[in-house]
Amino acid sequence: MSGLRRLVLVLGDQLDPQAAAFDGFDAQQDQVWMAEVAEESTHVRSGQPRIALFLSAMRHFAAELRAAGRPLHYVHLDAPDNRGGLAAQLAHDLAVLRPRELVMTAPGDWRVLQALQATAHAAGLPLEIREDRHFYTTVREFAAHARGRKTLRLEHFYREQRRRHGVLMDGGQPAGGRWNYDEDNRQSFGPQGPGWLPQPPRFEPDALTREVLDLVRTRFADHPGALDHFTWPVTRAQALQALDAFIAERLPHFGPWQDAIWPGEPWLYHAQLAAALNLKLLHPREVVAAAEAAYRAGQVPLASAEGFIRQILGWREYVRGVYWTRMPGYLEHNALDAHAALPAWYWDGRTDLACLRDAITQTLQYGYAHHIQRLMVTGLYALLLGVEPRQVHAWYLGVYVDAVEWVELPNTLGMSQYADGGLLASKPYIASGKYIERMSPLCRGCRYDPAQRTGERACPITTLYWDFLLRHEARLAANPRTALQVRNLARLDAPERASVQARADALRRGDIGGLD
Repeated sequence: MSGLRRLVLVLGDQLDPQAAAFDGFDAQQDQVWMAEVAEESTHVRSGQPRIALFLSAMRHFAAELRAAGRPLHYVHLDAPDNRGGLAAQLAHDLAVLRPRELVMTAPGDWRVLQALQATAHAAGLPLEIREDRHFYTTVREFAAHARGRKTLRLEHFYREQRRRHGVLMDGGQPAGGRWNYDEDNRQSFGPQGPGWLPQPPRFEPDALTREVLDLVRTRFADHPGALDHFTWPVTRAQALQALDAFIAERLPHFGPWQDAIWPGEPWLYHAQLAAALNLKLLHPREVVAAAEAAYRAGQVPLASAEGFIRQILGWREYVRGVYWTRMPGYLEHNALDAHAALPAWYWDGRTDLACLRDAITQTLQYGYAHHIQRLMVTGLYALLLGVEPRQVHAWYLGVYVDAVEWVELPNTLGMSQYADGGLLASKPYIASGKYIERMSPLCRGCRYDPAQRTGERACPITTLYWDFLLRHEARLAANPRTALQVRNLARLDAPERASVQARADALRRGDIGGLD
């Protein structure tokens, strides 16, 4: 009989020594298993910043495990016996290590769960999957909330969460007397711009990270993105430093300008904590507690604290519940029957649309864009163009450093692309180029005019907005939240409708928008 009792499987987004998988760990009988495999960067074409963040954080966590005396079997990406995929690598290592049982914390990706379960079954080994304690809500609890509902709405769930966990509550009432301060949090900077901005802490790569950056540049040279600006937190100590800096310096101003865009300023007042949360370097409870404590101490306005906490306690938990109660079928949704190809310039930023060039170039440089850039710039264009949802999903999953499928897929298919037909969002989030003009100065330097829907200077977003209304008129007219937009179609006579549709077809063919 093998001397190894238990092999504890740890994935690249499970970097917490207190995770449930480690409960009962005995260094005399158990061992940790971690593996870097190319498949996790190639099953969707991942950007270099995302690959580097995962690998660097994994290697730092491995060093911490060794320092803590936990036996570890770690497979490097460039190891001679690397089998290229998680399932293949685990099958190979099981034959060598010969454990009696396998244990892991529940993964965040349906594909990975199925692959590892099949590997364990083929090896004849029990695989115990333990609850992921990095959430306020278990999947079973969300399923109970969702049972019997035809649609799932964040606001209902969020209020339940606030009451249940006593967050931003004064007795039985929400702090300040309101549950939601969205209306206070939609300002633009105006023509004067944001002015001086506090810069988030940047963590210069240490020797371990520099090794990873060199490896990624070599092994994934043909993948999008660049590593010149790589300064993400890759350890828990760094993540805590980033949290403290956000609470003290940017959260006080986060609320009013969370939807604003300013060119050349990727960070603004946003937290950039999602990657650390999703890697499990931070726990959502400590993030929410820090934000509420700052509000209670009078250091942060309630609208800013509530707007931020809603993203963690509400939205983050909500989309995870949607993912795990609706997979695997959720990935196949395409309610708007969208089949256009994702423009090639999404991978290099070579477009003459100023707003998209700014957002995509920033994304490729940093592996980051804030939520309005994702929803109302890159996501909006793909939605209006009619891109196949799975192509949009693959792009978002690949390019953003904080992308793990449980959080990215519902955000993309449900919120951004409305591919689930309204299960998650109450309406398609559509707008013309006038929205971009209102929230940023980018239209001033663009060759296109957001006020025009036809003609050579017509903004492609505006053209596609009217084309979207025409293509989906019946569906949108039946939705109370979009019916008013559809009624505006009465302003278009038959020749202008034909002109809108012809220009939209040219955009879908790629005749407009890209740079040679």
